[in-house]
Amino acid sequence: MNNPAISFEFFPPKTTEGIAKLRETRKQLAQLNPKFFSVTFGAGGSTRDRTMDTVLEIQREGFDAAPHISCISSSKEEIRQLLSDYKNANIRHLVALRGDVPSGEVSAGDFRYANELVTFIRQETGDWFQIEVAAYPEFHPESSSPTADLQHFKNKVDAGANAAITQYFYNADSYFRFMDQCGALGINIPIVPGVMPIYNYTQLARFSGVCGAEIPRWLRLRLQEYGDDMASLRSLGLDVVTDICEQLLAGGAPGLHFYTLNQAGIISTIVQRLA
Repeated sequence: MNNPAISFEFFPPKTTEGIAKLRETRKQLAQLNPKFFSVTFGAGGSTRDRTMDTVLEIQREGFDAAPHISCISSSKEEIRQLLSDYKNANIRHLVALRGDVPSGEVSAGDFRYANELVTFIRQETGDWFQIEVAAYPEFHPESSSPTADLQHFKNKVDAGANAAITQYFYNADSYFRFMDQCGALGINIPIVPGVMPIYNYTQLARFSGVCGAEIPRWLRLRLQEYGDDMASLRSLGLDVVTDICEQLLAGGAPGLHFYTLNQAGIISTIVQRLA
């Protein structure tokens, strides 16, 4: 379990203070020798410029930077230009997602699903980019059925995805069952578990309600019980998340991808415990 392959996800800061904070966070996390840093892309491309600025800064610091591209509400020409800009900047790594429809919008643009985006990227750029896609061990919240959800994932793999990053979860068995199901469908790309550290319960419950990630009842009740006792809450969260990471790596997961929320402290402690 020594030196597991790890990567970290950031969101592009909006303010000068946020930019400075993220630089400090990156400096701390860089000491953990990550495989890459990824940077999210707002709904409908709302953070396009900030995403690119952050990615290029990470690249200048000497790290592999993987911008997210979400295709919903985007035209083919907009995505074509974005791919060209990243290729011209010698970015070789993308996280290709469908994304969420911005509030109030009716049109979904030229793409409906992430597999269409992956197909388009391959048509436009061949094998230039390493493409990561999303996977959902507990199934996408909009999925009509587990079978349909697995087929959507297979469509992305068949379109040319190189690897996948999962939605976070707090039950390692959901990942291992998902891997068995993928194997039965002939899916053999690396599927890296996404890990969400526990910072506070209200925030976690909000995120989980949107993305469909289950918070086990025992964990939810314990976190609720702590209320404003952040020291106890984070201590429990640190133990729970570290234990899940240990189970995943022991069970053969190819690495871990941390959703940092632009924070470093708890993640650094988790990774150091895994070493």
